[in-house]
Amino acid sequence: MANASNNPPLLEVRNLRVEFPTRRGTLLAVDDVSFDIAPGEVLGVVGESGAGKSLTGNAIIGLLEPPGRIAAGEVRLEGRRIDNLPYEEMRKIRGARIGAIFQDPLTSLNPLYTVGRQLVETIQTHLPLGAAEARTRALDLLKEVGIPGAEARIDHYPHQFSGGMRQRVVIALALCASPRLIVADEPTTALDVSIQAQIIALLKKLCREHGTAVMLVTHDMGVIAETADRVAVMYAGRIAEIGPVRDVVKDAKHPYTKGLMGSIPSLGVRQERLTQIDGAMPRLTEIPKGCAFNPRCLRRGQRCLVERPELMVAGASLAACWLHDKGGVGAPIERERVDA
Repeated sequence: MANASNNPPLLEVRNLRVEFPTRRGTLLAVDDVSFDIAPGEVLGVVGESGAGKSLTGNAIIGLLEPPGRIAAGEVRLEGRRIDNLPYEEMRKIRGARIGAIFQDPLTSLNPLYTVGRQLVETIQTHLPLGAAEARTRALDLLKEVGIPGAEARIDHYPHQFSGGMRQRVVIALALCASPRLIVADEPTTALDVSIQAQIIALLKKLCREHGTAVMLVTHDMGVIAETADRVAVMYAGRIAEIGPVRDVVKDAKHPYTKGLMGSIPSLGVRQERLTQIDGAMPRLTEIPKGCAFNPRCLRRGQRCLVERPELMVAGASLAACWLHDKGGVGAPIERERVDA
């Protein structure tokens, strides 16, 4: 799947499948997901709760909760396959080549140690630096992520920081070994809007300056529109649409993405009411035959009920929707056919 730049992809995910074996049978949580991220690119992954976006991120960084497992597919980082590595080897890659930023910074920080000690230990785990050099690097990182008075704050404990400052410390931790990829899972959800904007600006700056690839997982389309270069929209464990963020926001090609976009209020535009998508995402045990979105889709045709669509070209994007198949589905598709 081509990325927006001409660089070879830094991360390649091919036909990823994540399963959860249960007593009642195997639940398919991520179903045949493929995408690339180029160096210096931010790929937003968006969808409702249960769409599989966080599980995709966790599978990439090797942190799937048992009994969850990668059942098929490949994950390659800089050309090297990483999804089949032993735990200890993956642990080394997770700190050195892949950084992770999670929603709640308190789960990433040890309350018993100063942030300086945690940064220094992480740096020394992955880089051949002495204590003094590691502390200097820790101080530089705190300054880089915008912690004021870093010289004093380095010896403070996590509880002495506000939520926004704690998240900056977590970003500094993720950057300790200059990783090539950062997986950020809802990194701004717990923060108020003005702090969100600062964290988004910080992620973009780091991405630009370090050439790091970022996978930004969120349910907030506003954050995606502000931060990402491309966006993958997930629904029921699959990618419904993927493309340049500007195209997807302005002219979504999948009925589900159109519904998501229609539910976002626009500044300066008076609307009597926002669009809503009736119904809810199906449970993993009850994913319908054909297109998983068909029970909620106003444009479904007969084919949507029986045959599951793969991603197909739809303008600048790819969409898993039969509206973009030249064969048609018996639904009104004139406008899409012109775009495709």
